[in-house]
Amino acid sequence: MTPMASVLVADDDAHIREVARFALARAGHAVELAHDGEVAHARLERGGIDLLVLDVLMPELDGFALCRRLRVTSRVPIVFLSSRGEEADRVLGLDLGADDYLAKPFSPRELVARVAAVLRRTAERALPAPQPVLAVGAVTIDRDRHELRVGGQSLDVTATELRLLAQLAANRGRVLSRAQLIAAVYGDDHHISERTIDTHVRNLRAKLAASGADVIETVHGVGYRCG
Repeated sequence: MTPMASVLVADDDAHIREVARFALARAGHAVELAHDGEVAHARLERGGIDLLVLDVLMPELDGFALCRRLRVTSRVPIVFLSSRGEEADRVLGLDLGADDYLAKPFSPRELVARVAAVLRRTAERALPAPQPVLAVGAVTIDRDRHELRVGGQSLDVTATELRLLAQLAANRGRVLSRAQLIAAVYGDDHHISERTIDTHVRNLRAKLAASGADVIETVHGVGYRCG
């Protein structure tokens, strides 16, 4: 049987590696193992890996640092595994460019399901249609290039902040609730609180204000809109 995908599991816990290997192999994937971040990075550089299951707390190179390094040049899908299940850690992992985040202890069946969902989403976006550049006043948002410009000058924002502003700009004039923004920015399967959206909006507003742009409006008791 041809493997469904080539999956690299990077975790410093041998038991976790074996549990993940057994579950993913049983689901039909070809599984390779790495015991720390440096070994995982070296393997990824050789190519041929379709998805990375990545522990956060590892020696040599931790998962967050490896994710940062990879996202400079690679879009390999990443599913974080971590004993740090707090919302702040999930948000950080997703903001760094991970595709999903699963807290330990985890169900092997859920890991298999999460990996399948990420691979499915990756396949669906493999050849995406070009997205039009959005403009709100002096602000332009190029989603394909991940560029936000104010008056022609580039503004440094996170991937989450760009997706958030793009969603508001694409629905210009329409009020979007925090729940709608969570679904659009993170997807329905991420347990992110509405306070997190407020924090992203606050940070984004500060960056825009420093460049002389004020395009996000709060509609109290409802949500946000771009005008």
